[in-house]
Amino acid sequence: MKYDLRKKYLYIGLIILLGACSNGPNNSVYQELRSNFKTPTASSHPGVYWYFMDGNMSKKEMTKDLESMKAAGISHLIFLEVNVGIPRGEVNFMSEKWLDLFEHAESVARRLDIAITLGVGPGWTGSGGPWVEGESSMQHLVASETKVDGPVEFKAKLEVPPPHKPFFGESWFTEDLKSRWNTYYQDVRVLAYPTPTYNKKVHLLDEKSLVYRSPYTSDTTTRPHLPAPSSKQFKGLDKASIIDISDHLNKEGILEWSVPKGKWMILRFVSRNNGNVTRPAPLPGVGFEADKFDSTALKNHLDNFLGKIFEKIEPLNTQGKGGLKMLHMDSWEMGAQNWTQDFREEFEKRRGYDPLPYLPVYNGEIVGSLEESERFLWDLRMTSQDLIFDEHVKFIKKYAQKRGLGLSIEPYDMNPTSDLALGSFADVPMAEFWTNRFNSSFSVNEATSIAHVQGKKVVQAEAFTSDQEEKMLHHPASIKNQGDWAFSLGVNRLFYHTFVHKSLGDTLKPGMTMGPYGVHWDRGQTWWPMVADYHTYIARNSYMMQQGTNIADILYLTPEGVPHVFLPPPSAVTGTDRLPDRKGFDFDACYPATLIEDASVKDGSIVFPGGASYQVLVLPLRETMSIQLLTKIEQLLRDGATVIGSPPTRSPSLSGYPDVDHKIKQKAKDLWGSDADTSKKNMVEVGKGRLVFGGELLERDGESLYPGYPEVASILGNEGMIADFSTSAEIRYGHKKVGDIDLYFVSNKTDDPIKTEATFRVHDKVPELWNPQNGNTYVLPEYESNAKSTTIPLKFEPHQSYFIVFGSGASNGIRNQNFPELIKQREIGGPWSVSFDTSWGGPATAMFDSLIDWSTSANDQIKYYSGIASYKKEFSLPSDFEKGENKQIRLNLGDVKNIARISINGNEVGVVWSEPWEIEITDEVREGINKIEIDVANLWANRLIGDQQFKDDGIDNGQWPEWLIAGGQRPSGRYTFVTYPYFEKKSPLQSSGLLGPVTIENQAL
Repeated sequence: MKYDLRKKYLYIGLIILLGACSNGPNNSVYQELRSNFKTPTASSHPGVYWYFMDGNMSKKEMTKDLESMKAAGISHLIFLEVNVGIPRGEVNFMSEKWLDLFEHAESVARRLDIAITLGVGPGWTGSGGPWVEGESSMQHLVASETKVDGPVEFKAKLEVPPPHKPFFGESWFTEDLKSRWNTYYQDVRVLAYPTPTYNKKVHLLDEKSLVYRSPYTSDTTTRPHLPAPSSKQFKGLDKASIIDISDHLNKEGILEWSVPKGKWMILRFVSRNNGNVTRPAPLPGVGFEADKFDSTALKNHLDNFLGKIFEKIEPLNTQGKGGLKMLHMDSWEMGAQNWTQDFREEFEKRRGYDPLPYLPVYNGEIVGSLEESERFLWDLRMTSQDLIFDEHVKFIKKYAQKRGLGLSIEPYDMNPTSDLALGSFADVPMAEFWTNRFNSSFSVNEATSIAHVQGKKVVQAEAFTSDQEEKMLHHPASIKNQGDWAFSLGVNRLFYHTFVHKSLGDTLKPGMTMGPYGVHWDRGQTWWPMVADYHTYIARNSYMMQQGTNIADILYLTPEGVPHVFLPPPSAVTGTDRLPDRKGFDFDACYPATLIEDASVKDGSIVFPGGASYQVLVLPLRETMSIQLLTKIEQLLRDGATVIGSPPTRSPSLSGYPDVDHKIKQKAKDLWGSDADTSKKNMVEVGKGRLVFGGELLERDGESLYPGYPEVASILGNEGMIADFSTSAEIRYGHKKVGDIDLYFVSNKTDDPIKTEATFRVHDKVPELWNPQNGNTYVLPEYESNAKSTTIPLKFEPHQSYFIVFGSGASNGIRNQNFPELIKQREIGGPWSVSFDTSWGGPATAMFDSLIDWSTSANDQIKYYSGIASYKKEFSLPSDFEKGENKQIRLNLGDVKNIARISINGNEVGVVWSEPWEIEITDEVREGINKIEIDVANLWANRLIGDQQFKDDGIDNGQWPEWLIAGGQRPSGRYTFVTYPYFEKKSPLQSSGLLGPVTIENQAL
C-alpha cells in the first residue's frame, strides 16, 4: 500500500494545530479518556476471590492480605468461605468471633478503598444453610406407583416414594442432614387412572421435568438446550380418565377407595427435598439449599446469614469506594427443582390452565398426546424459571438495593433457566474462564451479550480458574493472552481465582491454598511484590473497555424455552475452543423477553435503551414461537429491521392450545408468504423492513441454533457494509464507541512478532496508538483512509496488545513513522553479582560469568531456589550513544523467568512482566559509568521440588502437624509449606532467572 507523504505531514500539522486550540465537543471527553488511561482510577483495577478455608482465620493476617492487595493494585474482592481440602480452623462460621472478624475485614477494606462483594450463602453454590428446614428447601415432586385390579374395595398404605438421588451424591451430607433428607416429605395429591396398555414414555424425562440439570462446563453430555416439544400426536391417557382420589388418603398414608372395574394405576405424589446442600460450605454452614421458588424461604435464609452480618457492619459505606458494595450469586451449581408448596396455583396463574391432570407426566406418562405432554413440560420449565426470577433473584436484588448494594450474577453451569435471562437481573453480569480443564468460554459470550444489550458498563469474570494440572506455574506473562482474549470480547473487570486467606502468616509460604484449585493470585507468591505494574496494565484495559457502547452488527435471538446456554455458530468465531475470537462482524445474543420489552428500530437498526445497535436480527432455527414474540418480530420488521429466519409453525406451550397454533400459522403466512421456494434464499419486504430466509439459511451451524456466519455476513455485505475489523494476521479485536471517539482493542494471538495491515471501519479520523503496558499514547502518521474505512500498517511483539483510538484530539507526541526501528544496540555482558534470599535456601551471593538458568546450576542452593534474586553490575555508556530530544533509550532483558524489576543508578525504573521484556531508561542513564540492578522472581516450583528431598512434615491424615499447632520448630528442614502436594521429587524443574541477553537499544521517535 502506498502512502502520500505530503498529505501525511500536512495532516500531522493540522492535528497539532487542532490539538492546541480545539474546543470541539469531544475534546474534554478525549482528554478525560487519555488521562484515566494513563492513570486508571481504582474502580478500573482488578479484583480477587478472597477465599477463607473453614474457620482458618486471623485478624492480623486478614489485615496483611488486604494491605497487600492495595499495594498490588487490587481494588475489588469477592468474600467466600468454603471447605476444600484443609483441616478445620478454630473460628466457627457465623459465630460471634467470625462476625467480629468479618466486621474487621470490612472496616479495613473501607480504609483501603477496596470494594467487597459478598456471596449470598456459605460455600459458593447458592443460598442455604443449617437453618433451612425441609419444607423451606428445594423440592422435587415424586410419586410411588400402586397397581390394582377392580372392582375392589381397596384399603392399604401407599408407599412413600423415595427422593431422587442427589446429583452430587450423599457425601456432602452431615448425619443430621442425611436423616432429615430421608424422613422429610409432604403429600401433594393421589391420582388414579386406567393402566396404560402401551410402554411408551416421555424421552429425556429427568431433564425435561427438571429432576437433574448437569453442569454444562464439566459434563460433556449436557445439552446446551432441550429440543422443541414434540409434534407427534401419539395418544396417551385420556385426561378425563384421570381421577383425583386425594381425599381418600388419611394422615397415616392409608388409602381407602372403591376401585372401579379394570386395571388401575394409583400414584401417590409427594414433595421431597432434592438433596442439594450448601456445597462446599464450611462445616458449620452445611445445610439444605433454600427453596428457589419461595421468597419466604429465601428471606429466612438471608436473615439468618446476611442479616446477622448487616447487624455488625451497618451503617454501610454507601458513599465511599471501599467496604461492602455488592452481593453475589456465583455459578448455579445447586441443580434444579420442579415443585413448591403453592406450585399448582402459581402454574395456573402463569400458564392459564390447571396442571393437575398432567401430574402423571412427572412420572413419564403420556397424557392426552405426546405433544400435549411435552408442551406441559415446557410450561413446567418456564414456570420454574418465572418463580426463580420472581421469588428468588428479584428478591435478592431488592434485599441488596434496600441497603444500597448491587448484585452480580454468574448465570450458568447447572442453571435450569436461560443463562441470558438469569444474568439480565444482575447489576453486574459475570462470566468465568479456566486456564485448563473446563471450557466455560461460552459464559463470556453470555455475560458480555447481557451487558451490551442492556447497556451495563461493567462485565466481570472469574478469571484463570485452574486445578492441580497447572501446579502453581502461572504468572502475569503466562496468562496475558487469555486475559487479552477476554478483554476483546468485552470483559472489563477481572477477578482472579483465587487469593486464599494467608492465615498461617508470612513464614509459611506458599501457604494455604484452596486444595488444588486456583491460579494462586495472592501475597504468598514469589512475584507478588512486583505484580502491581501488571495490574496497572489490566486496569488500563479495563478502563477503556468500560467506556461507551460496544459495536456489534449481528444480534442472535435465543429461542423461548429453558434451560438454555447460548452458543454462537462455530463459523462466527476463529481460534481455539477455549479462546474463540470474534470475526469481522461482531455479535451479541438476546433473550426473547428482553427483545419484546426493550427493542425498537431506528434508521433500520435494532436498538436498545442502553445504546446497543444491531444491523440484523437472526432467529433461531426452531419451528416453535409464542404469539407474543412473533408479534414483536412483526413490529420490528414493519419499523424497518432486517430479520433472518424461518417461519414458526406452532407454539411451544400448551397455553391456548390448539387455537394459538392457528394464529401463529396465519401470522407467519402473512409475514413470510405461503408460496416461497425455501430451497433457495428469499427476501421479502415487510413494511419498512426485510425478511430473509430459505436456502443455506436453513442449515444449522454446529450445535448452535443458527445458520452459518458466512451466509449472514453476505447479507450484510450486500447492504454495502464492510467488516468492522479485518486483517490477514492472527489479530483479535474489540470495538467501543465513546461519543465520536472509536477505540479498538487489538491483540496478537500468537507467540511470534507480527507485521500486518489492518482495516478499521472508521474514516476521516486520525488513528493513535495507546499502549496499556506503559500508558504512552501517540499518533500513527502512516495510514490510508477512504469513505468507509482506514487501513494502518501495524506491528506487534508476541502477544502484544494495544488500543487504536480514532478521536478528534491530538496526542502527546508525533513520531516520524508508526513503529520506528531500533537503530543501535549495546549488550551488557557478564560478570553479574547475584544476591539470593538465604531464608529460602539460596546462597547469600554468587558470581555469574554469564547469564544462566538457575535450574541448570550445579549448586543445589541455586538449582532449587525460589524467590527473588538481585542481579547487579556496572556498565558504561559511550559519549557517542545518541540521546537527543527525539531519541529514546530502552533496556531489553531478552528473556526473563518470570518477572523483573529494574533500577538504574539507584532509581527504580519499573517492572517488566512479559515480552518484549523491555523498558525505557532515557532519563535514568548517563554518559560514562552506570549502575544497574535487576530483581528477578521465579516460581515456587523449584523450591517445592527441592523440598521433596526432605521428609514431609505437613498435613497428616487431615490434621495440622503438631509443630504448627504448637508454634515450634519444623522437624524436616523444609523451606516451604503448602497445603496441597503439587510436585514430586522427580518433577521437572522450571527455567528460572534472568536469561538475557541484556541490551541497550536506541530508538528514533
